[in-house]
Amino acid sequence: MRVTATANYIRISSRKVRLVTNLIKGRPVEEAAAILRFLPNAAARDVAKVLKSATANAENNFNLSADELRIVSATADEGPTLKRFRPRAQGRTFSILKRTSHITIAVADQEES
Repeated sequence: MRVTATANYIRISSRKVRLVTNLIKGRPVEEAAAILRFLPNAAARDVAKVLKSATANAENNFNLSADELRIVSATADEGPTLKRFRPRAQGRTFSILKRTSHITIAVADQEES
């Protein structure tokens, strides 16, 4: 059984989140949670929340054991970009792109993955 959890419109660049999600793909849930707990990246907190949510979905909705879950896929897609402008010298403007991302994590039993 494949169970997913998503977090949309997270205010961090998807490239930064992908660095974290690539570390946990294919690992057991407990090992991935331990890795995320000690990563210094700010994206690790958001990915850990989504992982915890996916695990809770599997336990509560499908009666799967958290000990037997493995991360099947972890993706960070690009969300909408907030465009802001900063004044610069001689009447010019400088654009600031505040990027967002959508984080999706799918977990499944050990025998299915």
